[in-house]
Amino acid sequence: MSRTPSKAPRKPAASRARTTVVSLVAAGALLGAAGVASADGAGTHPSGAPTGDGAKALCKRAPKIDRRIDRILGRLNGDASQRGSVARLEQRVANAKSAGHTQVETYLNDRLTFRRSLVPTLESRKKDLADVEKWCSSHGDGAAS
Repeated sequence: MSRTPSKAPRKPAASRARTTVVSLVAAGALLGAAGVASADGAGTHPSGAPTGDGAKALCKRAPKIDRRIDRILGRLNGDASQRGSVARLEQRVANAKSAGHTQVETYLNDRLTFRRSLVPTLESRKKDLADVEKWCSSHGDGAAS
């Protein structure tokens, strides 16, 4: 069964081109105004350099960051049934070694080395974040420096 084309008349090429140009100019004007508005943000020096250290924003996000670190450490320290755990990756390396898949073993072993290095890094960040949260509570959540 063949499809019959629509009988609606097409716009002339000049009209389509004019519509396209007007649309592009309007979009450019909107984007230009948005760029000027975002460039004049509070908390920045006229040169564009930030004037603060972001303490207020960090104090606001600290509880979420803390929960995220806890969740990741829980996953990394999980048993071999936990996806993403060090123990599970160790098991995969052992399985690849016993199967004689040396390239797979090498690849997984490199991932295991990195994953093991994450644990002390995240524990250090957790300790540092606890210090930041203490600072935030004594400085009005970063409002007073």
